[in-house]
Amino acid sequence: MEKFKYSNSNKRYYTLDYYYKEKYHSKVFKVSLNMGLTCPNKDGKVGFGGCIYCSKLGSGEFAGDKEKNLKEQFDEVKKQMLQKWPHAKYIAYFQANTNTYAPIDKLKKAWEEVLTYDNVIGINISTRPDSIEKECYDYLEELNKKTDLVVELGLQTIHENTTKLINRCHTLKCFEDCVKELNKRNIKVLVHIINGLPYETKEMMLETVKYLNTLEIWGVKIHMLHILKDTVLEKMYYQNKFHILTKEEYVNIVCDQLEILKENVVINRVTGDPKTEDLIEPFWLTKKFCVLNEIDKEMKRRNSYQGIKSH
Repeated sequence: MEKFKYSNSNKRYYTLDYYYKEKYHSKVFKVSLNMGLTCPNKDGKVGFGGCIYCSKLGSGEFAGDKEKNLKEQFDEVKKQMLQKWPHAKYIAYFQANTNTYAPIDKLKKAWEEVLTYDNVIGINISTRPDSIEKECYDYLEELNKKTDLVVELGLQTIHENTTKLINRCHTLKCFEDCVKELNKRNIKVLVHIINGLPYETKEMMLETVKYLNTLEIWGVKIHMLHILKDTVLEKMYYQNKFHILTKEEYVNIVCDQLEILKENVVINRVTGDPKTEDLIEPFWLTKKFCVLNEIDKEMKRRNSYQGIKSH
């Protein structure tokens, strides 16, 4: 088979590493930061309790310590990275909770500050589609002219029953409207989806990816549902013991999704990094490189690549 055109390795999909190396001719790292914000479906604006899988850290397990200022958080991670890649460039990644859910002055101060740090070439902002106000969209448009900006939106699934079950508290239309607003401003959109949500079939997971092909998006993060201690999902799992995907099932689904996705969508992740000490299920997720290798092997076995079935 010919080499996949968006690859400089054995990968048969468009990796984030390849995207940045082509663009900046350098290793680029995300440095996860925590502004200490909350979420509209935790504080009662749209709901309570948050998404059922969300941890007490707001799904920012590897973000910085919110008790420290942004510079301290940034320098701690940077120090570790520099040992391995002394000439790396950085992306400030606002990860934990909903990072546009605050007064615009507070957001501006944080985002402008990180741009002053050495070798920061971009900002990634993780948020919800129901949590960007008009003045925030306008400011993001300005920010996009100054730096390599990506807005990461949680979608997780297109299926309404699942959306209600996981307590997302926003509609698919809300998500679409947000993507269109960001598109209008030429801001790169990264969409987060989860495989293995309770009671979803493989076909439902593939339908979510087919839907993504109808949108103008820059990238996708594919995650496996994992159950963490002290979450609503943990209680639900012990009560109902819904099916958790095996590693083999997950690899098969991800490869099918990659084949469906348009070839120019940048794959930011194909698996997640749960904190081992908080993990209830599935334990195969702790061997991340094994999962990545299995995906590579399966794509090779199929003689396949990203986008082969996107038409």
